[in-house]
Amino acid sequence: MAIVRPFKAIRPDKKYADKVVSLPYDVMNREKAANMADGNPYSFLHVCRSEIDMPEQENPYETCVYERAKANIAQNLEDSIFVQESKPVLYLYKQVMDGRAQVGIVGCVAVDDYINNVIKKHEFTRVEKEIDRINHFDICNANTEPVFLTYRDNKKIRSIVEGWISSHTPLYDMKTADGIEHILWTVDDDEIIQALTEIFGEIPDLYIADGHHRSASACKVGLKRREENPDYTGEEEFNFFMAVIFPDNDLKIFDYNRVVKDLNGNTEEQFLQKVQNAGFEVEEKGHAVYKPEGKHIFGMFLEGKWYKIAAKSDIIPEHVIDSLDVSILQNNLLGPILGIEDPRTDKRIDFVGGIRGLKELERRVETDMTVAFAVYPVEISDLLAVSDNDMVMPPKSTWFEPKLGSGLFIHRL
Repeated sequence: MAIVRPFKAIRPDKKYADKVVSLPYDVMNREKAANMADGNPYSFLHVCRSEIDMPEQENPYETCVYERAKANIAQNLEDSIFVQESKPVLYLYKQVMDGRAQVGIVGCVAVDDYINNVIKKHEFTRVEKEIDRINHFDICNANTEPVFLTYRDNKKIRSIVEGWISSHTPLYDMKTADGIEHILWTVDDDEIIQALTEIFGEIPDLYIADGHHRSASACKVGLKRREENPDYTGEEEFNFFMAVIFPDNDLKIFDYNRVVKDLNGNTEEQFLQKVQNAGFEVEEKGHAVYKPEGKHIFGMFLEGKWYKIAAKSDIIPEHVIDSLDVSILQNNLLGPILGIEDPRTDKRIDFVGGIRGLKELERRVETDMTVAFAVYPVEISDLLAVSDNDMVMPPKSTWFEPKLGSGLFIHRL
């Protein structure tokens, strides 16, 4: 059963919160991070992407970069830009995007739950990305950004959350430049905290929605600290890592689309014929953007025209992974026709998050790619089913929006 517990968060003083909050570290490159933080010394990018403060430092993975992040946290605390809670608390974190709200509980979850698969995964991680956050968390002595978790909606938790929100004033209430509202309530009532932790203690599974590398890295830092402290009791903060935990019914997964550099030696006519022969019905839709209207249907942009591509029933397997649209596209078209055998490493394919819109697919084809595929979004029920079966989704299957704000809370180890 899931362990969720309060913690003494380090967070921005109220008057600085809107200046501190930033996008997560992994949704931008160094140049964009530097531009976003330009003129704003409070931006959390000075912590989660601290290489922007070291223009002479070419390698963002040098120890000195993580040391700078640690120093920036300490300086913010010294200058009272950051404050630390006097007692362990939980938070309620509401995000509103385009009128849709999601409300999560901010607390700490257990390293042992990650190890024992109470916290379920659906993606592989890459060693080099893990090492980066391991070094960052370890040297900073903190989980600087939370993991995005979900669980099957629970009426008891929802009732407590809605009751608290209706009767308490938010700690933060702001809108960032991207139009996302971030509203945070402190839950400091011991009885309410106990009630929430007890209910989570009855919930069998939590699921990683976004943040597989942060989860894996936080776990490995916890295990490293255990080796360094062989007399540990299990109650030390390094046995836990920070998460925002949302009910599944609140969440929306956006499409994660594909663009490919060339037609693998085929002419346009040969390619379209091979797509039909591979088990797809192909219908030309013209110049207007075509958005897939359901599962197993794809949009394709090629030579200035959109096509509707529908998978026939005989290429739709029952297997939970192979029946995903990203798998059908990969196994029947991208691999055998376009020669994209490993989408993780092949330089001929790129991925475009649905938040950018389908016009971005047109732009890519008109600039540096040849063909684009619009994919119907994975459903949250698919993610839970894959995780429950201890399976792994194909790369770049899910794109969650809105992204969690970084800098609103830090968990000191």
